[in-house]
Amino acid sequence: MSRTVRTRWRLGLTASALLVAAATVAPAPAHAEDVTDYTITVDPAARGAKIGKTMYGVFFEDINRAADGGLYAELVQNRSFEYSADDNSSYTPLTGWTADGTAQVADDSGRLNDRNRNYLSLAAGSSVTNSGYNTGIALRDGQKYDFSVWARAGRGTTLTVTLQDASGPLATARRVAVRGGGWAQYRAAFTATRTSTTGRLTVAASGAAALDMVSLFPRDTYRHEPNGLRKDLAEKVAALHPGFVRFPGGCLVNTGSMQDYSEASGWQRKRSYQWKDTVGPVEQRAVNANFWGYNQSYGLGYYEYFRFAEDIGAMPLPVVPALVTGCGQNRAVDDEALLERHIQDTLDLVEFANGPVISRWGGLRARMGHPKPFHLTHIEVGNEENLPKEFFARFTRFRAAIQAAYPYMSVISNSGPDDSGTTFDTAWQLNRDARVGLVDEHYYNSPQWFLQHNDRYDSYDRSGPKVFLGEYASQGNAWKNGLAEAAYMTGLERNADVVELASYAPLFADEDYVQWRPDLVWFNNHASWGSANYEVQKLFMNNTGDRVVPSTATTTPDVSGPLTGAVGLSTWATSAAYDDVRVTAADGTPLFGDDFSGDAARWTHTGGGSWSVQDGAYVQSDTTAENTMVSAGDPAWHDYDLHVKATKKAGKEGFLVAFGVKDTGNYYWWNLGGWNNTQSAVEQAVDGGKSTLLAKPGTIETGRAYDIDVKVRGRQVTLLLDGEEWGTFTDDRPAEPFRQVVTRDAATGELIVKVVNARSSAARTAIDLGGAKVASRAKATTLAAAPDAVNTETSAAVVPRTSVFTGAAGRFTYTFPPNSVTFLRIRQQ
Repeated sequence: MSRTVRTRWRLGLTASALLVAAATVAPAPAHAEDVTDYTITVDPAARGAKIGKTMYGVFFEDINRAADGGLYAELVQNRSFEYSADDNSSYTPLTGWTADGTAQVADDSGRLNDRNRNYLSLAAGSSVTNSGYNTGIALRDGQKYDFSVWARAGRGTTLTVTLQDASGPLATARRVAVRGGGWAQYRAAFTATRTSTTGRLTVAASGAAALDMVSLFPRDTYRHEPNGLRKDLAEKVAALHPGFVRFPGGCLVNTGSMQDYSEASGWQRKRSYQWKDTVGPVEQRAVNANFWGYNQSYGLGYYEYFRFAEDIGAMPLPVVPALVTGCGQNRAVDDEALLERHIQDTLDLVEFANGPVISRWGGLRARMGHPKPFHLTHIEVGNEENLPKEFFARFTRFRAAIQAAYPYMSVISNSGPDDSGTTFDTAWQLNRDARVGLVDEHYYNSPQWFLQHNDRYDSYDRSGPKVFLGEYASQGNAWKNGLAEAAYMTGLERNADVVELASYAPLFADEDYVQWRPDLVWFNNHASWGSANYEVQKLFMNNTGDRVVPSTATTTPDVSGPLTGAVGLSTWATSAAYDDVRVTAADGTPLFGDDFSGDAARWTHTGGGSWSVQDGAYVQSDTTAENTMVSAGDPAWHDYDLHVKATKKAGKEGFLVAFGVKDTGNYYWWNLGGWNNTQSAVEQAVDGGKSTLLAKPGTIETGRAYDIDVKVRGRQVTLLLDGEEWGTFTDDRPAEPFRQVVTRDAATGELIVKVVNARSSAARTAIDLGGAKVASRAKATTLAAAPDAVNTETSAAVVPRTSVFTGAAGRFTYTFPPNSVTFLRIRQQ
């Protein structure tokens, strides 16, 4: 089923509305204060949707080095010498280390244990130095640090352990005497004598020694737990007061081999995230390649996730593989024995979380330090599978087994990786037919999309499955992104009877190891800071309320014109040839034509890649370049027909044919053979952020010439492939910049009026509380900044400001600042 998407082009006032706004601030007759831009009307006697305590949560995935080098407080990188080219083509077992003397990584029967395959063989008089993460090992003056190492050496061998940077020692050196014989763990403690962000850890051996699990932890971890979490990062999550923690993925769950880490499987290093790999003593845990291009030590594993969720008062929400890969791999594993093993692993996970200490897996939990159960109630099977039928056949097997053993468990399904399209529609129908209780939706779109789709869940079936919005973000960390997300969240709350859970994603990003933007919290080896989006999430999570109070608001006047713009050609990791480009007005008047019999002088190259005229065609020859856009024509063109002949020559994908091109960040394109040549879609870019307007499965053949036609009429677009209509859409949905929702906090007796003003001017607003008797003093919390403002390590442009408003009444007027999110907490009497 295709989707009709309506767009509005501007967020500010129209010309007529600007005149109205000007009149309200100019000298005016009596009662001018009654002239307002908007009206909010609240019905306090009506009963809106109940908001659950767990509505808003966080999603932790080990992306952008969120775990090792991030939330996991270990300061030594590659502590077990297990890095491999399987993790990253640049890695070796000594990545992160430098040797002075003779040091070799061994993989033989002398290892610490079977799962810990490598160890370091250090010759007498030799040493190794670890560089930590980012610029080095970060130490703070006066803070204590705990060192440990597993070692095997002859009696009389001494290990000398030092911390230093280029300026000299950072702590008093420690000497560890090795007892001789087999492997044993040794410990030492350090107190930093000064602060540094470029520290190094060196271990020197007086005699020949074998080393493994070389570790350095700050004593001051979150809640002072051993094998603990980095305090500042954990505290930022705790400050959100999330209702749940979803973990561990994401693409980590549904990519790679589904085999275990064992001799029988050949010690496979590119596996899906499987919980049994991540529990027990850290030196006995498996190691794995991370889908995002680095190594996972699993020092931060399922036990630590459960503990963290418990510590911050959040519901744990683990995700397990469904044996259908996604994230571009898109393969269904057809192995009955393997499927049965994963189903049993999932049942064992519930036992690990909730089982009695006399059970096998509940006993392991107890031995790890937590005899009490973790009270697991929700579990998700699969993540963003692009093969909905294959996924659902396996999901139903998991659900039946889980609910037979644990009837109280909520088993969550999903609807694929996009907000619409064939996969989405098929998945939702399967979920509805099977009466699934909760369905996970994921989407990453432009700020304009979020402003346009505040009403997305207004029309969802109230008697059907509930929605878990497990991943969403508006493609940026500027304040304009936070504003758009805040506007969208008012719609989530208004539909709390449908949207049961919601979490922004991703959670963390190390500024030096970024695979995905945007992210909620940024960090390096010594500091962390919340993004503008973080401040929005924090404001909503700490002021949710218990129930929606029905309310309405007037909207912004709107003017819509025809879709305008030039035309363009592009590729993505593909070489393609274009020919016979023609643009014709609706009345048949030729506007542009190029058969490339000469040069390409009329085309402007704004992207990457390598373009040239070859044999009468315009060819982009670089198969690695992404977004190689060239454009031609007049940005004022409207109501036209575009014809292009395109041939894929080589590479991963197909063609990108653009229309409505205004500039490098604002355009539409028909993406034929995108997503590794698995589907085609129309995408709209607004200020660089893209949203999918229409999508269908499909591939593009190499060497075949395709006729591509795009017909633009007003704001309706029709697309034809080889003369057959492929799809059509109308882009006239308004991007409303003024949004609101009202909730009630039963504990405090307050109405919480939440207003987002994404306009560039203030919004003077009449608020009618429907006869409610309220105190005149109200607490106002406001986030406001320039649209392009961002928070950084050294500058926080977006921070909450609190004040007391003394004019609250049954009816009152409030002026909401430009580009702002404001929460008014008004006590009912």
